[in-house]
Amino acid sequence: MQDIVVGTAPLAIADAVAVARHGAPVRLSDDALERMRHTRAVIERLASDTAPHYGVSTGFGALATTPIPPADRRQLQRSLVRSHAASAGPEVEREVVRGTMLLRLATLATGRTGVRPLVAETYAALLNAGITPIVGEYGSLGCSGDLAPLAHCALAAMGEGDVRDAAGKRMPAAAALEAAGIEPLVLEEKEGLALINGTDGMLGMLALAITDLDLLLATADVAAAMSVEGVAGTDSVFAADLHALRPHPGQIASAAAMRAMLEGSPVIAAHRSTGFTRVQDAYSLRCAPQVHGAARDTVEHARTVAGRELASAIDNPVVTLDDRVESNGNFHGAPVGYVLDFLAIAAADVASMSERRTDRMLDRARSHGLPPFLAGDPGVDSGHMIAQYTQAGIVSELKRLAVPASVDSIPTSAMQEDHVSMGWSAARKLRRAIDGLTRVLAIEVLTAARAIDLRGEGSAPASARVVAELRTRVEGPGPDRYLSPEIAAATDLVASGAVVRAAGVAPKEENR
Repeated sequence: MQDIVVGTAPLAIADAVAVARHGAPVRLSDDALERMRHTRAVIERLASDTAPHYGVSTGFGALATTPIPPADRRQLQRSLVRSHAASAGPEVEREVVRGTMLLRLATLATGRTGVRPLVAETYAALLNAGITPIVGEYGSLGCSGDLAPLAHCALAAMGEGDVRDAAGKRMPAAAALEAAGIEPLVLEEKEGLALINGTDGMLGMLALAITDLDLLLATADVAAAMSVEGVAGTDSVFAADLHALRPHPGQIASAAAMRAMLEGSPVIAAHRSTGFTRVQDAYSLRCAPQVHGAARDTVEHARTVAGRELASAIDNPVVTLDDRVESNGNFHGAPVGYVLDFLAIAAADVASMSERRTDRMLDRARSHGLPPFLAGDPGVDSGHMIAQYTQAGIVSELKRLAVPASVDSIPTSAMQEDHVSMGWSAARKLRRAIDGLTRVLAIEVLTAARAIDLRGEGSAPASARVVAELRTRVEGPGPDRYLSPEIAAATDLVASGAVVRAAGVAPKEENR
């Protein structure tokens, strides 16, 4: 796997995902090391200054006015990291912690934080050794940085706390570092503060979410087109000239994908000679490009925000380009928190429409010739009746998860930090929403494939390829079977991208 170079240019989303999810190695550029050496000299000059400098010669947060004697300043940094490593709850996923560490490393590499090159080199070594600090789910308010998660990462670099090694075994950080030949960091002035002030956790989860949603929205177009075939609907509403009348890019892209999916469908072609007697399909079929397209455009907006954040140097205080050391509020997570919440809304709505299409295929009164619940022997068999219940339960939860976290704020640090972003919370619930959307779409694909088979009129080549891929894991229509493993198999095919690949529709290349 190719090295990801940190410090030459802003990281791309694909680079962040390669390191966080797939374990790509990282290395620091020579330019980054030189920038860090230069600004470290600035901080070292301040360390001997009699004037107070936040994070160098003062306490933190509401204790910013407390002077710290020179002899205690190393201890100040150690105490900061230890006290802020206060997370609780379930263990955060490995890919999230790795993403958090990588993005903090990227900010260190800008040279704006004033840390020694050794600090950045230690983070790179931890990533390359596959050492992942153990971080609890709760502890970040998304302001002053993702403090607790980042503090756990810094604690591990100091050789303290618990980590998992490359094989996933839990062990003390000191043992893991020793086994990897990594010397524990002894933090100097400002370095503890520089390691915990950033939006890196929520940003890492945003990069992962954008990548996942690129795939899932392509899958939604595939599933919707298969459902159109399943209920013998029409493709006339997906015509390019109709969507050119409302030129939202995402809508145009989704309509094009659905046209491509339905190309050559004998079920659709029959309407050319017999006419489409229903006049028009229900909204969940007819308006799929509008909803999926709006979600695509939302992802594009989130991609823009993520790109800006990936190009940022976030710390407080920060060393400016003309070597001033200035306090600031760039650590506030509002820009990232807003789009994380926005994506959760889009995920919930796409899932809601998917569930409605599934329900339509199962209802004999609306499925246009299909057996009730797609059952082999209706009455004796229940078919996919309860699969739709599962969808409905997930969709209901996704609606709750769509309630914004970023509108909340709980003051902290004796009212010094009196407005926080809750961006980490927005990111955590978005991850759950993406998992739910994956399962909902998988059930629609499973149901649409069964509907196409039961209709028995053939299908478009793209749909046929998806059905064939599914049939490698799930049998075709017949008597009722144990359904949960079939849903799980379909979910695996959706999450792996196998459904989209079989259909011949690919998500954005730069984020795969």
